[in-house]
Amino acid sequence: CTLDSEVALRVGGDFFFDPQPGDSPVNLVLIAGGVGINPLFSILLHIADLHGYQEGKGNRHKLGTAKLYYSAKNTSELLFKKNILGLMKAFPGKITCCFHVTQQRSQICEELQPHVTGK
Repeated sequence: CTLDSEVALRVGGDFFFDPQPGDSPVNLVLIAGGVGINPLFSILLHIADLHGYQEGKGNRHKLGTAKLYYSAKNTSELLFKKNILGLMKAFPGKITCCFHVTQQRSQICEELQPHVTGK
């Protein structure tokens, strides 16, 4: 987003991301804390599937980018972190993530370091 961008927010309840062929591309910002990652991880998997089909020219979906902001107490409580890193590697620039930890006491593993902010 840039200054004065229009954004839509959705908190809680039933929600999903189901773009249809011909829809204009949208850029998603997904924000999760702790176990709240579960439905958003499903959305990321769906986006990855659509990107995979798009690269194989198997669909007409126009996709934007997906940026995940995910916070937990420490890196051991970041669920699906290896899967998320795999999605970022598979779709560079299309799926990105920033992990935030609030009470990390141990060293952060090298693979996560570029993507982790916080203490």
